[in-house]
Amino acid sequence: MTDQKIPRATAKRLPIYYRYLNILLDADKTRVSSTELSDAVKVDSATIRRDFSYFGALGKRGYGYDVESLVKFFKKILNQDRLTNVGLIGVGNLGHALLNFNFHQDGNVRISAAFDVNEELANTIHSGVPIYPMTDLRKQLEEQQIQVAILTVPADVAQEVTDDAVAGGVKGILNFTPLRITVPKDVRVQNVDLTNELQTLIYFLEHYNHKD
Repeated sequence: MTDQKIPRATAKRLPIYYRYLNILLDADKTRVSSTELSDAVKVDSATIRRDFSYFGALGKRGYGYDVESLVKFFKKILNQDRLTNVGLIGVGNLGHALLNFNFHQDGNVRISAAFDVNEELANTIHSGVPIYPMTDLRKQLEEQQIQVAILTVPADVAQEVTDDAVAGGVKGILNFTPLRITVPKDVRVQNVDLTNELQTLIYFLEHYNHKD
């Protein structure tokens, strides 16, 4: 496979393919067509074939795709064969929910450290995860070599906390705050705005779900 960059939209679909392929593998299914995959993941088959084409010849015309081979391939592409430790910055209501969940359905990702300004939370363990005071953020990120962080702090401190996290070696941030944080070019940010997502959903319901 070449080192070409794939479109962002394609990259976002890869985990969806991987998850469903694992379901097929667990069901002892040996092969799948792009049409079958399309029906399951709700992505049109032409898009699936185009997505897969970025990685070379993954299937055969008339045969489809070998499920086990695809699972192994995407496992490597998505780094599912190694553990990724994640830092959770901000242990409020959303932070607590994420700690309780802690990606238990995906064994390759786990929250290994959390941080908060609340002195009553600092230096405690919640759902098996140690919570450190925010003053230890940079130090712990460096020592634990954590490069991925989830940001769930108030918007008015989000940029300051982001700067500290980046100084601690973070290269990827899942940002749940409404602030569009500024980071260096070598740091990737994925923004998750639940309010915007709901507003978008409501808009489509109101404007595209009516019958003529």
